[in-house]
Amino acid sequence: MDGFAAVDFGFAREVLQRGIAALYLVAFVSSLNQFRPLLGERGLLPAPDLLAWVAESPRRRRMLRPTLFSRLRYTDRRLAALCWAGIGLAALLVLGVPQWGPPWVPMVCFLLLWGGYMSIVSIGQTFYAFGWEMLLLEAGFLAAFLGSAEHPPPTVTIVLLWWLLFRLEFGAGMIKIRGGREWRDLTALMYHHETQPMPGPLSRQAHLLPRWFHRGEVLGNHFAQLVVPFLLFAPLLGLWIAGPVPTLIGAAAATVIILTQLWLVVTGNFAWLNWATIVLAFSGLGVAAGMLAGIRNPAPQATIPLYWIVVTSAVGALYVALSWPALRNLFAHRQLMNASFNRWQLANAYGAFGTVTKERIEWIVEGTADADPETARWSEYEFRGKPGDVNRTPRLFAPYHLRLDWLMWFLPLGHAIDDWFTALLVRLLQADASTLRLLRHDPFGGTPPRWVRVVSYRYRFTTRAEHRETRAVWVRDRRHVLVRPLGLGR
Repeated sequence: MDGFAAVDFGFAREVLQRGIAALYLVAFVSSLNQFRPLLGERGLLPAPDLLAWVAESPRRRRMLRPTLFSRLRYTDRRLAALCWAGIGLAALLVLGVPQWGPPWVPMVCFLLLWGGYMSIVSIGQTFYAFGWEMLLLEAGFLAAFLGSAEHPPPTVTIVLLWWLLFRLEFGAGMIKIRGGREWRDLTALMYHHETQPMPGPLSRQAHLLPRWFHRGEVLGNHFAQLVVPFLLFAPLLGLWIAGPVPTLIGAAAATVIILTQLWLVVTGNFAWLNWATIVLAFSGLGVAAGMLAGIRNPAPQATIPLYWIVVTSAVGALYVALSWPALRNLFAHRQLMNASFNRWQLANAYGAFGTVTKERIEWIVEGTADADPETARWSEYEFRGKPGDVNRTPRLFAPYHLRLDWLMWFLPLGHAIDDWFTALLVRLLQADASTLRLLRHDPFGGTPPRWVRVVSYRYRFTTRAEHRETRAVWVRDRRHVLVRPLGLGR
C-alpha cells in the first residue's frame, strides 16, 4: 500500500468488481424468475398489499426501507423491467466495460445496482429476509468506490471491504461460540451436513465422514472465523514496514477464508453467501503492481485524482460513523444476527447457524384427485431443492437462490403455519401455473387436485450399507398429518 493508493490490489479489484457484479446478475435473475409468483400482484404475499398498508400512515412509510415502488406504483411488468435492467448492467460490469472509463462510471453503475436491488429487497418480506441479501447490498455499495482501470484502487475502499469481511466472518464465529453447545463440544458438524436447509450432491458423503473429521471441521471453522479475520488488516502495516511480509500475511488470511468457503460450497447450498464471502476475501490478496502487466495494459497510474480521494474519504468517514453499532454488537452479550442498523443496510451485523438442528423434519405437501380424502390415493408435490423423493440425489443450485425451498425448511422450526404457506396450498388447489413453475414436479400435470394435505416426515441420510442395498439417498419415517385435507369451497 502507498498512502491513498492500494497499488498492490489491482488484481483484487478486478475480482471484486466482476465477482460482485456476477452475484448481482444471479440475484436479479432469481428475482425475475421468482418474485412475481411469490410476491407479485397475485403472489403468495403480494407486495402491492404491503405498499398499500405502508401508505396509510407516515410512521409506516418510515418503517419501509428505500424502494422505487414507494414512489412508482408496483406492477409485475415494472418489476420485470427492473430485473432486466439489473441483469444488463451487471453483465456489462462482469465484462469490465464501465471499468475502462473514469472512476465515476463504475461508481454510478454499482450504485444503480445497489438501489435497484434494494428496491426489491425492501418489499420482499420474508422471502428476502436472508442475511446474504443485505450482504450483497453492502458489497455492491462498497464496490462502487473501487475506481476504474485508470488508477489503482483506493486504500480506504479496500480497508472497508476488509471490515465487511471481518464482520461477516468474525460475527459468524462469535454467534457460534456463544450459541449452541454443539459448537463448543465440537459435535455441530456431525449433524449439520444432514440437517442444513438445502443439502447438495456431496452433503451425504460429508455427513458420513468419521467423527474425528467433523470435530476437526469445527476447530477449523473456529480458527477461520475467530482468529484469521484479524490478520486481514496486516497489509496496513506496510504503510510503516517495508517489504512484502504484511501483504503476505493478509494474503494468507484471505486464502484460509477462501478454502474454508469452498468446502462449504461443495457440501451445501447457501445461495450466494459462500460465493460472496470468497469474492470479498480476494480483497486481501495483494499482488505486486509489476505483475499487473498481464492483466491490464497499460498499467494503471500510481496516483489517484484529488476528487476521487475526497469521495472515497467521505465514504470512509461515513462508515466510521455507521459502524459503531455493528462493532458494539460483535462483543455484545446478546449479539444480533443479520441485523441492519440503518435504512440503507450499510455496516450491518452478520452471522449464521448459532445452533444446529439435530433432526431433519420435512413437511411434504400431497394432493389427490379422489373425491373422498379418507380413502384417497395421495401424490407428492416435488420441490426443486428440498428433500422429497428418497431416491433423488440433492442438486447443487448455489449461487442461485431457491427462496420457496429455503422457507420450507424453516416451517418445522416455527410454532405456527405462516400465511404464505396457507396461500401456497390455495394456489396448488387452483393449479396456479406461475406457482407450479416454482416446483420440480406437479403430480397432476397442471390440473387442479380436489384436496391437498401436509404430512411431516423425519429424514436422515442412508448409511453406506443401506445405500448399497437400496440405492436410496434418504431414509424417512412418517410422523403425522400436520394439515388435514383442504379443498376449495370445502
